[in-house]
Amino acid sequence: MKALAIALLLGAATGIPAAQPVASPLGVWQNPKGTILVRTRNCGAMLCGNIVWASPTALSDARDAGVNALIGTELLSDYRATGAGRWTGQVYVPDQGRRFYSTIEVRNPNSLRISGCILGGLICKHQEWTRR
Repeated sequence: MKALAIALLLGAATGIPAAQPVASPLGVWQNPKGTILVRTRNCGAMLCGNIVWASPTALSDARDAGVNALIGTELLSDYRATGAGRWTGQVYVPDQGRRFYSTIEVRNPNSLRISGCILGGLICKHQEWTRR
């Protein structure tokens, strides 16, 4: 405890800003259109996320693509930490029935950027998700 107090005083005295903790990606997140909610959690040493709510439109789109049980679907899988606030893994796109290489970046405590790429990263799209 004494060492922590000394370290904080030295940081304040030297004008060196204290390191800010990285916000957690764990929780419930909403996509930009507000059509799904995904709960992210630790899956062993990795990060994953399942759909916990879907709008009627999202449910209909998924059924049209052959996904009859959208709630519970693992949307985010096998994400490994690659740096402070960054993970790489696979994102599942239900209406295409495919998984894509993906990154997650914690933008701030209430915002994630999820990016997905095809063709070895030549074509990428991203979405900003908000914490619910």
